[in-house]
Amino acid sequence: MAAATSGLWQPQEEGLREICALLEQHISPTSDKTRICQQLQHCSQFPDFNNYLTFILARAEGTLVEIRQAAGLLLKNNLRTAFKSLTPSYQQYIKSELLPCLGASDRHIRSTVGTVISVIIQQGGVPGWPELLQALLHCLDSKELNHMEGAMDALSKICEDIPQELDVDVPGLAERPINVFLPRLFQFFQSSHASLRKLSLGAVNQSIMLMPTVLVRSMDQFLQGLFVLATDPTAEVRKLVCSAFVQIIEVRPSFLEPHLRNIGEYMLLANKDTDDEVCLEACEFWSAYCEAQLPPENLVEFLPRLIPLLLSNMVYAEDDESLVDAEEDESFPDRDQDLKPRFHASRFHGSENAEDDDDDDIVNVWNLRKCSAAALDILSNVYGDDLLPTLMPLVQVLAKLANGGDEVWKEREAAVLAFGAIAEGCINGLYPHLPEIVSFLIPLLDDKFPLIRSITCWTLSRYSKFVVQGVSHQKGYEQYEKVLMGLLRRVLDTNKRVQEAACSAFATLEEESAELLGPHLEIILQHLLCAFGRYQKRNLRIVYDAIGTLADAVGEELNQPRCLEILMPPLISKWQQLSNSDKDLFPLLECFTSIAQALGPGFSQFAEPVFQRCLSLIQTQLMANVDPVSAGVQYEKEFVVCSLDLLSGLAEGLGSGVESLVAQSSLRELLLQCCQDGSLDVRQSALALLGDLARVCPTHLHPSLSEFLTVAAKQLSTPELKETVSVANNACWAIGELAVKVRQEVSPVVMTVISCLVPILQNAQALHKSLVENSAITLGRLSWVCPDLVSPHMEHFMQSWCTALSKIRDDVEKEDAFRGLCAMVRANPSGALSSLVYMCIAIASWHEIRSEELHDEVCQVLNGYKQMLRDGAWEQCMSALDPAVKEKLSKYLV
Repeated sequence: MAAATSGLWQPQEEGLREICALLEQHISPTSDKTRICQQLQHCSQFPDFNNYLTFILARAEGTLVEIRQAAGLLLKNNLRTAFKSLTPSYQQYIKSELLPCLGASDRHIRSTVGTVISVIIQQGGVPGWPELLQALLHCLDSKELNHMEGAMDALSKICEDIPQELDVDVPGLAERPINVFLPRLFQFFQSSHASLRKLSLGAVNQSIMLMPTVLVRSMDQFLQGLFVLATDPTAEVRKLVCSAFVQIIEVRPSFLEPHLRNIGEYMLLANKDTDDEVCLEACEFWSAYCEAQLPPENLVEFLPRLIPLLLSNMVYAEDDESLVDAEEDESFPDRDQDLKPRFHASRFHGSENAEDDDDDDIVNVWNLRKCSAAALDILSNVYGDDLLPTLMPLVQVLAKLANGGDEVWKEREAAVLAFGAIAEGCINGLYPHLPEIVSFLIPLLDDKFPLIRSITCWTLSRYSKFVVQGVSHQKGYEQYEKVLMGLLRRVLDTNKRVQEAACSAFATLEEESAELLGPHLEIILQHLLCAFGRYQKRNLRIVYDAIGTLADAVGEELNQPRCLEILMPPLISKWQQLSNSDKDLFPLLECFTSIAQALGPGFSQFAEPVFQRCLSLIQTQLMANVDPVSAGVQYEKEFVVCSLDLLSGLAEGLGSGVESLVAQSSLRELLLQCCQDGSLDVRQSALALLGDLARVCPTHLHPSLSEFLTVAAKQLSTPELKETVSVANNACWAIGELAVKVRQEVSPVVMTVISCLVPILQNAQALHKSLVENSAITLGRLSWVCPDLVSPHMEHFMQSWCTALSKIRDDVEKEDAFRGLCAMVRANPSGALSSLVYMCIAIASWHEIRSEELHDEVCQVLNGYKQMLRDGAWEQCMSALDPAVKEKLSKYLV
């Protein structure tokens, strides 16, 4: 398949026929896709293969359009990776062949050409293809529909994929491309062709988020165009109008404020459009307005009409796919698409760990119903109880619908959804009615319709915090028990949607209940383990989560023989059934982590096989990462991460009891490998385990202590600290834990670590709070064990260090840090003189120093400075402090 030797490139007939035949097979539904992909891959080794694809797309007039499209899409994918490596002559050939196709007679060819053009611009930029701009302008000005559509389509795709490329200075052009194109796009708003109105508005919309200067200057013209298009007969155009208003209010809300009344009226109308997609886009406006933090009073006049509209749109539509899915009971096997990928959050030591947003996952597809509920939720958080005069009539409606027939079940379900949506925002006004609301909801847990049972579970979970708060009086406790038992009943529902909602709701109730669950532990475990035996794969993951949450909530109360008899045998049986390559192990490993931490030493009877399996999983996966064939499995980092986290759970639960397991294992070598892994998640969990092992069995880390410290220190000196903050956080914490155990033996890396910690403290505002806190604590711990090494440098970091210390809550780790502070001051009193005010503020941040020894040391430090500073210097220092700080320092006898 060689290129022509002279002149312009020309395809060879044989090569052309061969590629066309392959593409024809490729689009055939009955072909052997794997074999054809391999053959196409082989063809791609020829340097002019992409020229052939270009020729087929652009010039193969007698060929099926589908084959030409397939050539174009393959070309697009190839150029993503290969365009820059093509010879300049081949690049030029591809470009020159594409431009005439902007006006191709077939719409599919035009669209595919636009896609390829966008990819080339991504690779080479606008300056690398000046002819394109001229061709696009020529087409836009041609008055020929195909040419105008083709240019607009390409322009729209460039705006979508790389809008910033059009807002740059291009050598040889007096204006930026966006400045040239935008006025022309505005003109097409008035076109008689719906396709041109749609494409032009779509292209402009793509630039709103970037808000180039020319759009800011033309905003009045743009808004006038939107007002004209607002009543366009084409639904796709009306949808784009709504989208434009939503984007503008997100990026530059001030532009819409003068027109808000008109836009609000329009959005109310659009919310009732005959086209569902227009309704959905219009519905986004209300949430976007609230999130833009514009004056709430501007929307008040719309609320009496908006709230009923949102409620009516929350009723299931007849064609909602959830209505079909909801009929599936547990006898229906899970489909592959039901099993969403799951992601394990690596272990993180410190405050402000990222929390999962586990809110309503009852409907996975974003639609008008869900968008309306989300809008009601956000509005309730902005307007609170002011919504209730409009909303409270729902209570009366509910009372009627509860006794209504089957024909009104969708309205009844929507009302329950509404109660869930306003649970947070309107809670003050709803609180007096809470017993009435919950009493209404409890019977609906047994409703005939599964979607009412599932939404009732979710709504009750939204009120679970307040249900738990009411247990102090008899009626409140009785209601709590009814909610608890009602949700447990639904956990054993035969409908898969209800199982999912009930299990998730019950996990939320568990988090709120904590010790309240104690008297019910056996019955809870019986229900959850019964579900464990019945659920299919998808919902089984939620049962694992509910069991883990239960363990986290009740802690060592779980360590009772009767509870363990119910809990452990089914889990151990599942543990034994699953192979080391089965991804269903992930949630089980997470579940065991929570159980090990809860049971503490009580887990020791189960620990040995769990420990060994974790090591085996890590070993196999590390091998698979290098040589999957020898390992017999494909590498999957989550096996390593979950296993490391379970080992951390064992260390935390068993304490020094884990020592006998670690002593006879290869954990130290594997852990060192994991601490240097290429994956951030693996390193994060490995360093967390390093810190946990340092706490309970530092002796077994000893032979590799120097390597562990060096590797951990390396995580703090990376230039990409913001991207690797969780790894750095755990590394920092682990170094501190090792320091307090091995004391002077950390001295070889002390100054390396200090040199990394100081910039973190000095740049605290820009970094994660937990990293700053751990850095302050670790610096203090290193100062405590090696004061002679650290104290000569203290004046460089005292101010930022003390500022960080003053923001840490009272605990043992803070005590260690202040022991370091006292040790350094003893070694080098003058080093802290210039930061004495900051040190006093840090000391005053203690609510109470529980260690009498540390309290005395702090007293000595302050009194030492008081004696050192003569001639009014001490009094001058004190005068710089707030009265509240001075008052707190008085307890240290100064």
